[in-house]
Amino acid sequence: QVQLVESGGGLVQAGGSLRLSCAASGGTFSISAMGWFRQAPGKEREFVATINWNGGNTDYADSVKDRFTVSRDNAKNTVYLQMNSLKPEDTAVYYCAQRVGAFIRTKTNDYNYWGQGTQVTVSS
Repeated sequence: QVQLVESGGGLVQAGGSLRLSCAASGGTFSISAMGWFRQAPGKEREFVATINWNGGNTDYADSVKDRFTVSRDNAKNTVYLQMNSLKPEDTAVYYCAQRVGAFIRTKTNDYNYWGQGTQVTVSS
C-alpha cells in the first residue's frame, strides 16, 4: 500500500521560505508522477505543482510560478516543494499526491494516492 508523508510545514512571515518534503513508501515512486496540491479553508483543493517520473518535466499553477520549485530524489523516494516569497494567500494545507502514471497531470482526479497534508501559514 502506498503511503505518503508530508513534512516541513509551519508558520512563516510574508516574504519567507519553506521547503516541504513528501516521503513515499510501498509503491513505484521512481516511475510515478507526483503532484502538490493545497486547500485553504472554505475552498476546493487546487493544483500547485507536478513533476514527472524522472524530474525532467514540471508544471506549476500560475499563482506560484517563479516562486515555487518542485523537485524529486528517486533514490530517497522523496519529492520536495521549495516555496519562496511566500504570501498570506499561500496559507493552506498542502498535500502530496502520487499517480499511477509517469507523466504530469494537474487535476486531483488524476492522482491515486494522497498524503495527510501539512499546514502552511503565512502571516502578513
